[in-house]
Amino acid sequence: MLKPAAALCLIAACCLLLASCGGSSSYMSDEQNTISDPVRTIHFVSSDLEEQQPRIISEQARAYEKLHPTVKYEFENVNTSDLVQKMQLLAASNDLPEIFSYESGRPLEQLADNGLILDIEKLFNEIGLQNELNPAAVKLLKSMVRNKGVYALPLEINIEGFWYNKDLFAKYGLSEPETWDDLMHAAEVFQANGIQPFALSGAQKWPITRLINGYVIRKYGYDVMQKVDRKELKVTDPGFIEAAAIVQRMSLQGYFGKNVNRTEMDEASALFLKGNAAMFYTGSWSLRDFNNPDKNHIGTDAIGLFNIPLVPGGKGTKDDWSMNAGLTTSLSSAAYDNTMKDWLKAVFTGYGDKAMAANGVISGFNVQHMPSDVPELTRMAQSKIDNVRNGALWFEALFDPESQAAAWNNAQLLISSGDYTPQMYMQDLQAMLDKQQ
Repeated sequence: MLKPAAALCLIAACCLLLASCGGSSSYMSDEQNTISDPVRTIHFVSSDLEEQQPRIISEQARAYEKLHPTVKYEFENVNTSDLVQKMQLLAASNDLPEIFSYESGRPLEQLADNGLILDIEKLFNEIGLQNELNPAAVKLLKSMVRNKGVYALPLEINIEGFWYNKDLFAKYGLSEPETWDDLMHAAEVFQANGIQPFALSGAQKWPITRLINGYVIRKYGYDVMQKVDRKELKVTDPGFIEAAAIVQRMSLQGYFGKNVNRTEMDEASALFLKGNAAMFYTGSWSLRDFNNPDKNHIGTDAIGLFNIPLVPGGKGTKDDWSMNAGLTTSLSSAAYDNTMKDWLKAVFTGYGDKAMAANGVISGFNVQHMPSDVPELTRMAQSKIDNVRNGALWFEALFDPESQAAAWNNAQLLISSGDYTPQMYMQDLQAMLDKQQ
């Protein structure tokens, strides 16, 4: 991945090239360049395999190709480590493919600021697809680029929270926690009875900061990280220190089990699905495992989901959920024309229904007709997404790469030793954020 300074130079180059050449992408229709060859090729470049997130688009695109032989579709898979650099180079030459995956946050915002990608909400309103987009997804995607627009297709929307073992809660007379005090009480009960309270993948790092984030969005409200980005709050403010202190205490009391910083995501998931951990903070992406009988040994009926508990006196409400949009997918503005308009209408009409029917994928598109065979946990997650009031960004969503790395790496240190205090964690992070432009 390019260093931030290099990335900015490439973006600046984009602007100069746009002004100087104002030309068409080489991905654009051959009929615009060669009268004798009317074939138009639509390219989709992604770091996902085609049978993963791009599956529905590819299926619809190939169906469209059969009806429109002059409109060809090509899918290209790029290694995750190479994706951003490849797209930045293509942007610098005004050669972005029609549809492509990218990185959320600042990199995506830079493309939008330079007019290189389309505002999906405006586009869908113009071509009659306005009823396809889930309002909660629209709001979340806007917040990722500081409310400048919707610059990513909501192919995947994940809702996050505490998934829990209902049988274990019932066995020990526990209800879904309403406050963080309730959550800590439940953890104490499980710990006293030899059950690990929480499954957590410290090896992935971000699950640690998700817990810190959960506390601060209940303390300051769902838009807390936007306030940090606008310099209205500092992560050295008392509520952030409280959050880090609670997560550190949870770890030092053994609530995350032994060797948490070496626990991988698959191990954490297995702990929960084998009944060896009572709770697991994760997102709806884990439904793939929850709905898999080969992995889920406690059964889907034993799994419940509760939202992040409240902080007494805090501004956050339980109508607000932590959410994310997975890998972002955008549309090139230079490659957009009437052919692309017709193609988009064909591919994305009823997309939410198609994604849900095909493999139970929860997207940011509205589901008009829920298939009868959708697993109950997936149905529950979709219902909660439909009723989200506000989607909260994850902790590092608006950080630059250096600040993100500091938040993650130091979080491991925070939960492994009482010598690295919550104040030290937040002071070190604020120092990095102060350097962020």
